[in-house]
Amino acid sequence: MVPASRIRCCNSAAVRPDGDFVLYWMIAFRRLSSNFSLQRAVELAIELRKPLVIFEPLRIRYRWASDRIHRFVIDGMAENAARVEALNNPGVLYFPYVEPLPNADKGLLATLAQHACVVVTDDFPSFFLPRMVSAAASRLPVRLESVDSNGLLPLHATDRVFTTAFSFRAFLQKQLPPYLQEVPHANPLKGVGLPPLKSLPPEITKRWPAVSAKLLAGDRAELASLPIDHSVGIVKARGGATVARQRLKNFLDRHLFQYAAGANDPDSDNRSGLSPYLHFGHISAHELFHELVLREEWSPALLGDRTGGKREGWWGMSPGAESWLDEFITWRELGYNMSSHRDDYDQYISLPAWAQATLKTHERDPRQFVYSLEEFATAATHDPLWNAAQTQLAREGRIHNYLRMLWGKKILEWTATPHDALDVMVELNNKYALDGRNPNSYSGIFWVLGRYDRPWGPERPVFGKIRYMSSDNTRKKVSLHKYLKNYS
Repeated sequence: MVPASRIRCCNSAAVRPDGDFVLYWMIAFRRLSSNFSLQRAVELAIELRKPLVIFEPLRIRYRWASDRIHRFVIDGMAENAARVEALNNPGVLYFPYVEPLPNADKGLLATLAQHACVVVTDDFPSFFLPRMVSAAASRLPVRLESVDSNGLLPLHATDRVFTTAFSFRAFLQKQLPPYLQEVPHANPLKGVGLPPLKSLPPEITKRWPAVSAKLLAGDRAELASLPIDHSVGIVKARGGATVARQRLKNFLDRHLFQYAAGANDPDSDNRSGLSPYLHFGHISAHELFHELVLREEWSPALLGDRTGGKREGWWGMSPGAESWLDEFITWRELGYNMSSHRDDYDQYISLPAWAQATLKTHERDPRQFVYSLEEFATAATHDPLWNAAQTQLAREGRIHNYLRMLWGKKILEWTATPHDALDVMVELNNKYALDGRNPNSYSGIFWVLGRYDRPWGPERPVFGKIRYMSSDNTRKKVSLHKYLKNYS
């Protein structure tokens, strides 16, 4: 059973046992495995003895919609379609829909819901999704449940916002162990016996036809026909669960053992590269944890007794594993904690009071360089290292994590005000990065301005007491020869 701590009822409408099917509205956890939302929909379908419809839509009316983002999501759709077809289960119908024109999807969810017993969707605490779910809840004629399958700790396991990684880590060390036993089914559709459903009603399929086979297969002309931003091109990285698992295996086989010492080295590039797949829900944090546990031959009995918030030693795993766990559990879920409890998580006002005060004090400090958004976007600054990081972002949809910190610090230094710096970072990151628009991504941006940090000395122009980073010091700390050659 899906734990009650992960299920929220979004409206007061009732379940309708006489409906035609249970509807899973897949909007964030775009996968068919290790997914509490899908598992909940399956449980309801079994309970109500109804078929299951998995409805995975992709709108075009979201900010920063582009070829890059659309292609990555559609890759996952293609894999989901193939997996459902391979099940050969007449009780499970997959309906992938890509909106062809603005407002073309208007009325689609409501029409599906008119035929549904109950609607289950994903509880994702960022971007436009919470507002979309809230708006739908008030209009749907049936019960809407929102299910949390974001991380190992349920979003609502805490009722407060943590202001430092240290305090959140201490909380996790006390509270997380019982939740490690609450694991989503690896394959919730396996062996499920449901009444058959040949197709959706014609009133739906005629007005809102499923995505074309050509677009699923990667046809560039089909993608080019959509009214989205074609200037942000497709990247080499493909989306979907299969690629995500290949990346996970490659990371565990080749990079985990040196992660603790070499994760910050751009030339070695020991990062997992899984952030976009976590963001779009092509793979789950539970699956990452499960595979790591198998490699480490770990059990909960190895958990340390000390729960004081220290970064190393509590898990009882290898140094590389503990370092990676701190990133994809502590730091990632710290961002989800913020965005699930504060609506202004992406606003300047959410910065700590000390950070706002010191930035205000130095807001009028002279800047040696001030660049426009266009100059930043085209990597046209005086700094070759910053330009290389921005080039990687524009070209590949990612920046090496250590250099992303420097990338943000220099934007703060080279914009007229801290507010301008925030606007530039959000625009560039969300436009180009595959893992943009995510709670963890906003954590990285706001860390540049003092979130989850403390005041630092000496007090500097522009930065005040905000932590300072420079390209010169970065060159001394990490190896950059290959990196600069690749992205200069």
